[in-house]
Amino acid sequence: MTLSSLLTVGEIIPEMKTTERWPAITEIVDLLVVKQRIEPQYRESVLDALKQREETMSTGIGFGIAIPHASSEHVTEVVAAFGRSTAGIEFDSLDNELVHFIVLFVVPRDQFQVHLRTLAAIAKFLNDRTVREELAAAPTAQDILQVFASRGGHR
Repeated sequence: MTLSSLLTVGEIIPEMKTTERWPAITEIVDLLVVKQRIEPQYRESVLDALKQREETMSTGIGFGIAIPHASSEHVTEVVAAFGRSTAGIEFDSLDNELVHFIVLFVVPRDQFQVHLRTLAAIAKFLNDRTVREELAAAPTAQDILQVFASRGGHR
């Protein structure tokens, strides 16, 4: 599973509006609702699942990266979106730094292995400083998607 296979241009926010963790997660979930990746009646349930996970421990993993994730019975396949913030988002990250890249994903409830593999692949991919630099420099959603595609998104 690669990021480029999980995302389309429409599931990328090149410049997020918010600068705080909960509004950022909501902004991305709302995009997934608009793009019909999450049904509107399940928005609150998905947000609750993400919030429960976040309250266990922040998914701000350091290096300006956050990977909010949850499982839900309201999705039938992995749904994901990517948000970028030039200003940075206060995310209560492990290194106390602002977050500039958010990959949010939701996995069907019964797919625990897929959940772990997806999380590991995203973390490993974004751990590459060159990838982060290219993502920071990409001017549009299309360019961001191209970084994911050209880098494979799964190394």
